[in-house]
Amino acid sequence: MNKEISVCGSNCSKCYCFEQKMCQGCNACCGVVFHCHGNECPIYHCSVTKHHFKSCLECDKIPCDIWKRTRDPKFSDEEFEKNINDRINLLKEQYIANH
Repeated sequence: MNKEISVCGSNCSKCYCFEQKMCQGCNACCGVVFHCHGNECPIYHCSVTKHHFKSCLECDKIPCDIWKRTRDPKFSDEEFEKNINDRINLLKEQYIANH
């Protein structure tokens, strides 16, 4: 996997915290990203820690309830659905590029 693409398909390099070196991304910090306040991200925990997947793409429940519970409140319903689809597509692109 690209180190800038998280297990859920978020592109960490697009985040202002990544650009300002405040965060090196989900993969670099093993899911303990700044917005989880010292805890492991629930998506990372499920995918990597619990199931030992390289990404959520390996799970047959993608997108699961955890994805829906960790919704960014800035998104409208339509924006959130698009965000989910974009993240899944990015994971698929990464998978194809690596195989």
